[in-house]
Amino acid sequence: MRRGSAPSSAETSKRGPAQGAATAGRSARRPPAAAADRARAAAPPAAARAPARARPGAPPQAIYARLRVLHPDAHCELNHTSAFELLVATVLSAQTTDVLVNKVTPHLFGAYPDARALAGADPAEIAALLRRLGMGMFNQKSRNIVGLARDLIERHGGEVPRTLAELVELPGVGRKTANVVLGVAFGAPEGVVVDTHVQRLAQRLGWTKSDKPEQIERDLGALFPQRDRDMLSHTLVFHGRRICFARKPACGGCGISDACPSAFRAENVGRKPPRPPRRRAAQP
Repeated sequence: MRRGSAPSSAETSKRGPAQGAATAGRSARRPPAAAADRARAAAPPAAARAPARARPGAPPQAIYARLRVLHPDAHCELNHTSAFELLVATVLSAQTTDVLVNKVTPHLFGAYPDARALAGADPAEIAALLRRLGMGMFNQKSRNIVGLARDLIERHGGEVPRTLAELVELPGVGRKTANVVLGVAFGAPEGVVVDTHVQRLAQRLGWTKSDKPEQIERDLGALFPQRDRDMLSHTLVFHGRRICFARKPACGGCGISDACPSAFRAENVGRKPPRPPRRRAAQP
């Protein structure tokens, strides 16, 4: 038989049934080129078979710009009509939700609409109101908001001051509260508001290695100019409340997962350590 020519029927018969079957089996196992091409075309792309690996190192400003596109409606979610109402609402928001604060403040401001009215209130009456509406830490918070109202009357003519140094001297007001008021009410934050969401996202995005709010604020301040700091906080809070949850972050539906160094493994990044179990009192 000449090389490259097909075997004749006689040659096939000489090989015997076993050798012929083996040849046929090899031919059956070798799919034609067209079938192989169709199989490759039908296979899902690599990106569909597994989540994309995170690509850390994107500039913070670029990631922030993408977050702004994802959350164009980001804003302070504490309802208020004045700087005074915002100040009081932010003090009340400690260790609770904005939803609960927005439930409480209409009743509070309906009875005490300004600093002068609140300054003349009995803290025990305010505490009873807060407690009735379901707010925790009601005694401490009532003392703080009555105390800051009195300071506003006595030291600032009833007006909310416009500097961080003056604001943090008011009862119950720290840097976070002061920067909320300066940014939202006056458009001039002196720093970055670092709440639990901002802290968690800053750590997951690799913008800070610290778990201390003061250091995180310094780290973010070094990355972002003052004009971005107010909206930066609101945008991170929106993303933290809607996508980058503390326990089960939705990395699969996150618009910046390709640039996040913690993507698809973020569950244990930026979370507070669990509290130790409380010991039961010994029985007498």
